[in-house]
Amino acid sequence: MAGHSKWANIQHRKGRQDEKRGKIWTRVIREIMVAARLGGGDLSINPRLRLAVEKAKAANLAADTVKRNIEKATGTLEGVSYEEIRYEGYGIGGAAIIVDTMTDNRVRTVAEVRHAFSKHGGNMGTEGSVSFQFKHCGQFVFAPGTDEDKVMEVALEAGAEDVITDEDGAIEVLTAFPDFEKVKLALDAAGLKPDVAEVTMRAENTIELDGEDAEKMQKLLDVLEDLDDVQEVFHNAAL
Repeated sequence: MAGHSKWANIQHRKGRQDEKRGKIWTRVIREIMVAARLGGGDLSINPRLRLAVEKAKAANLAADTVKRNIEKATGTLEGVSYEEIRYEGYGIGGAAIIVDTMTDNRVRTVAEVRHAFSKHGGNMGTEGSVSFQFKHCGQFVFAPGTDEDKVMEVALEAGAEDVITDEDGAIEVLTAFPDFEKVKLALDAAGLKPDVAEVTMRAENTIELDGEDAEKMQKLLDVLEDLDDVQEVFHNAAL
C-alpha cells in the first residue's frame, strides 16, 4: 500500500541524534538497567534487554560498560534505581507529543518536562490524552531503491503486519511488538539491512507543519530531547 513520505523526517531525526551522540550512551545505559531489572540479566530470555544491548553496540558503548550496568540492575553491583514515566502533551498546531523518561527523581523530571512544554508553545496533557493517536509496534524503514518485492516477501512470511511503500520510494515494515525480533532476524538472514529498526510509538496520522510553526515545533522537540531524564520523544508532526 502507498503511504505518506516519512524518509526526510527519519533522516532528519537520525542526523539530530548523531549530533547528540554523547547523550545516547546515557540513555542506552538506563534502558539496559531497566530492562535487566524487569526481565533479568539473561539475554536469551529477555528480548527487551537484547534490543537494548543491540542499541549499545550500535552506539559503540564498551562491552564492559554494558556488562557492569546489567550487574548493577540485577543486584550483583550496587546501583541507582530508575523508574519509567510517560508524559503526554500537545505541541505547535495541536501536534501530539509523547515523552518517555527514566528517572530516579520523578518530581524533578515532571517539573522539567512541564517547563519545556510551557516555555516553548506546548501544553502538557493528562495520561492518555494523546497516546491513542499512536501505535506501539516494531518498525523497519528501508531506503528508496531497496527491492520492494523482496522486502515484502521476507517480511510478510516472517509475520509482519504491513509493508508500506512511501511516495518517495522508502519502504516501511510494521510488526506487532512481540514479532519484532522474529521479523528482524528474517530480514537480516535475507541480507536486507534497514536504515531504521526499532520498537516505537508510530503516529497513526500526521499534522503538516512548515515555516515558523515547523521551527517552533523543532525547538520544542529539541528542548525535550535534551532533558537528562528523557529517553525518547515521539510526535505526529511532519516538519
